[in-house]
Amino acid sequence: MATHLQHIKLAQSLPSRLTRFFARYPPPALISSNVPIPATSPSEAANIVPNTTPDNSNITVNQVVGSSANSDTPNPFQSQRHPATGRWHDPVFSLRRQADLVKMARQHGVEELLPFTVKGTQERLRRREENGLRVKGTGVGQKVKGKAWERTLKGRLERRRQAMLEMPKMIQTWKERGHGRGWKKFPK
Repeated sequence: MATHLQHIKLAQSLPSRLTRFFARYPPPALISSNVPIPATSPSEAANIVPNTTPDNSNITVNQVVGSSANSDTPNPFQSQRHPATGRWHDPVFSLRRQADLVKMARQHGVEELLPFTVKGTQERLRRREENGLRVKGTGVGQKVKGKAWERTLKGRLERRRQAMLEMPKMIQTWKERGHGRGWKKFPK
């Protein structure tokens, strides 16, 4: 019973968006197979039907008929194919709203209760590990293209350094034959 009270206290501390999400799409982790689902009104109590195993020998799970707690509830974060028409239905939540819900759930420590989404932390880490950074030049033996001044910077600095090292020799040559007396190394 302590865990039940902890769940209630946690639900009261969640933001309203997360509370509404979990009310509409309850996580299967909270609806365990051996704990009966508490009904709040007599009409809901009439909808509780025992689900039996395939051999119909004993009752194993209590399910609420027509609720989203069923195992066949579609994931609201993924597109679904309509069984009759075969057409695809968009996800209930857009990628931006999925990311917002995941961020809120992560802040409140309930991210693992959300259904699978590509915006989840585990999926993002898996993709990062699988694909890497995907920035050109971060691999072995690759160079980042960069701007023209960035690509030529090393060469220019090296030419400037060489010119500074040869400066005393050039000054001496200028003194000997400068001012139009055979000087050919005018700067460009």
